[in-house]
Amino acid sequence: MQRITPFLWFDSEAEEAAKFYTSVFKNSKITSVTRYDEAMSKAAGRPKSSVMTVAFQLDGQPFVALNGGPAFKFTEAVSFVINCETQKEVDYFWEKLTSGGGQEVQCGWLKDKFGFAWQVVPTVMWKMLGDKDSKKSKRARQAMLQMKKLDIAALKKAYAGG
Repeated sequence: MQRITPFLWFDSEAEEAAKFYTSVFKNSKITSVTRYDEAMSKAAGRPKSSVMTVAFQLDGQPFVALNGGPAFKFTEAVSFVINCETQKEVDYFWEKLTSGGGQEVQCGWLKDKFGFAWQVVPTVMWKMLGDKDSKKSKRARQAMLQMKKLDIAALKKAYAGG
């Protein structure tokens, strides 16, 4: 069993979200669904037999989604980073996660249709930002600040000084 599992609180969209996320990421699946029984439904104020939790995996990483009601909303204080090797991967995740009402934000950040924040980041960006040559890393950072979806070619060009 995974020691740490992200646990996501939804109003009533846990199953819909799990189905959406498992459709976006390869090697992903829903592993279990639990439903509110009579006692839990009274305690939580949720309909009896409605979905309580959905356990799922994205690329082998376990998650649990809970239908807990409208008490809590997602904020950018918590996000998931998707490290991408190619522009094709960046484009794929960006398109999928902004579809159906998602929102482009800034610097590789987006919110999906459920309001959850993601960062779609080319792995080369981490190398550029961590370069010991501060001029190169500053140019890459400045280019990134001008983007919503990150463009690897433009980042590399800025990094190189072009």
